[in-house]
Amino acid sequence: MFIIDITYTAPTERMDELLPDHLAWLEKGRDAGRFVAWGRKVPRTGGMVFAVGMRNEIEAEAQRDPFVANGAASVTVIEFDAKFAAEGLEALQR
Repeated sequence: MFIIDITYTAPTERMDELLPDHLAWLEKGRDAGRFVAWGRKVPRTGGMVFAVGMRNEIEAEAQRDPFVANGAASVTVIEFDAKFAAEGLEALQR
């Protein structure tokens, strides 16, 4: 399991401009079975994506995020070895 930690580096207005492309990227990752959860940080300074797969694939995918690819955000990929997941969250243990 990997956490794609996205931090905005551009003003919110720029993030809003890129949001439709970012959402399409998220949905493509979900449809491929790679992204299992995502959401915004509170306050709105970025977001996180929970992803499964090989590290090199996840790192490459993180760079394709339109926020990152357009220089509006930085990204860190964190490996997370889930030892427990509550009922219904089994995908977090992949």
